[in-house]
Amino acid sequence: MESLAAIGRFSGFSLAVFQRLLFGPWYLSSTWKHCWLVFVRCLGPVVAVVFPFGMVMAVQGLAIFELFGAHRMLSSLIATAVLRELSPVLASVLVAAQGGSSFAAELGSMRIKEEVDATEVMAVDSLSWHVVPRVLALVIATPMLNLAGSVAGIAGGFFTAVFVKGEQGGVFLAELWTLATPVDVFGGLLKTTVFGLLIGLVACYQGYTTSGGAAGVGRAVNDTVVYSVLVFISANWLMSSVLFGAGL
Repeated sequence: MESLAAIGRFSGFSLAVFQRLLFGPWYLSSTWKHCWLVFVRCLGPVVAVVFPFGMVMAVQGLAIFELFGAHRMLSSLIATAVLRELSPVLASVLVAAQGGSSFAAELGSMRIKEEVDATEVMAVDSLSWHVVPRVLALVIATPMLNLAGSVAGIAGGFFTAVFVKGEQGGVFLAELWTLATPVDVFGGLLKTTVFGLLIGLVACYQGYTTSGGAAGVGRAVNDTVVYSVLVFISANWLMSSVLFGAGL
């Protein structure tokens, strides 16, 4: 019963946030500030994680394609996998771990220090002022980081295939879009937009409803990472089935 009650509270919180996302007010300067901070904090980790994955895919892919003499298809395999799944998922995990957890900590600290209550006392809607800019920031920043991760993953594959394994760079680039399509790029951006929204809602909910002092803030940060990853991984299965499983 407690789990159902928690789901109900989160649903009510999400509906209230959606209402403000649609009808305002919007504090764009605050949104841009949070978006920029998330992008700067997460860009390095995203590139540092996805680039080696592209390198590993090149090594493993070449080992398999050598059996069939299909080396030229390596770049298409890397591009398809990176654009559809690898970059969106890894970028979103790092956003949850870095951006989502920091938002939960900030809101949780403000809740413990009664800053959120003070906002309400001043007749300022705390959801519009504190929550909506952070949710919008993750909605905007996560697809941007996914683009950076996609470029890094393909670059990692190119580096390994051409400079380590001696494949032809021209062939790698010429065959890059043989299997990959613009739908893969659009699908990755769409998925990370939804993932950013889910991470933002979970993170802000955990921070906004924090209780129990400093220990409560720590629990909110931990729960943000765990729950947001579980939620968007489940959403990833559904969206991948719709976008790519149907052969679109």
